Amino acid sequence: MRAAALMNRFGAHFHHIIVSLDGRMGCAERLEPSVSFKALPFLSKPREALPSRLSRIRSLLREVQPDKLVTSNWGSIEWAMANRWPRLPHLHMEDGFGPDEATGQKPHRVCTRCLVLRGSRVLLPSRTLLAAAHGLWRLPEDTLRYVPNGIDLSRFSPDGPRVPLDVPGEGLLLGTVVALRAEKNLGRLLRAMALACAQGAMLRLAIVGEGPELGGLEAQAALLGLTRNVRFVGYLPDPAAAYRGFDAFALSSDTEQMPFSILEAMGTGLPIAATDVGDVRAMLAPANHPFVAGREDEALAAALVGLARTTPGERAEIGRANRVRAEVEYDQETMAAHHVALWRER
Repeated sequence: MRAAALMNRFGAHFHHIIVSLDGRMGCAERLEPSVSFKALPFLSKPREALPSRLSRIRSLLREVQPDKLVTSNWGSIEWAMANRWPRLPHLHMEDGFGPDEATGQKPHRVCTRCLVLRGSRVLLPSRTLLAAAHGLWRLPEDTLRYVPNGIDLSRFSPDGPRVPLDVPGEGLLLGTVVALRAEKNLGRLLRAMALACAQGAMLRLAIVGEGPELGGLEAQAALLGLTRNVRFVGYLPDPAAAYRGFDAFALSSDTEQMPFSILEAMGTGLPIAATDVGDVRAMLAPANHPFVAGREDEALAAALVGLARTTPGERAEIGRANRVRAEVEYDQETMAAHHVALWRER
């Protein structure tokens, strides 16, 4: 999403070769007609050895002859490994970790990053990742670039069209916009909501998004007795309109760094209840800090209860503080200027 936003922002100033490592090309639909690009799949062959994969990567790089190699996250680390002789200028971006590293980084990945990324520029959107890159991966400080994520604040704003979410029941309407994947731990949000409701909180929940966890989450909502006040909305083409339909936003992830959904909720002027992961606490306005919780069901439930007990005026004040912080710190134009400078750097 960030890459597509940046490509759209700078249009025909660059030509992009986009390499899809899982063969999926759906994100190309986000690109505007002004963007010059070619999309290529690059799939691992069954039981293909690492030397063979690296050889194929080098062959493709020689074929397309890019001016710069840009890689994203651990899934693309082999491209950094293959970028040796001749070596292209290289920018590597790290956004965080999957569920397999939610509680700690794997030693072999730490060692690989330490060895492979030493001659590259490494872009990090969170201070948590910046500390890891310097202290754990042992990368030279002068190769690291901290660039917070940014969003289009004209699109994600309190004013504009709303999607009718049609969540039954009464009370505060919580919303979350999320891929239904294991590391997002929406089961925790459902359990926390059930605990909060048992304590007298009047809550409803709209879950916007799709993913492999849907069936299990629907079953869990039924077991918890939440079918009357939880709605699985599914995919929406304009999530900005959905945010404006929420009274508050919720995030229950096991692992994040600088989640776009938090920025989008801040831009929309919403109060937020969230697990204390990555840079989430530092991102939010101080007025919102009481609703940042530990990664336990009971802790998140307490944050939801506290949010439900605030008055509409108090919630509006917290939301305004989050919006101001987003305007000052997380505007898309600031992020874009830093990224394009790194793209052009040789």
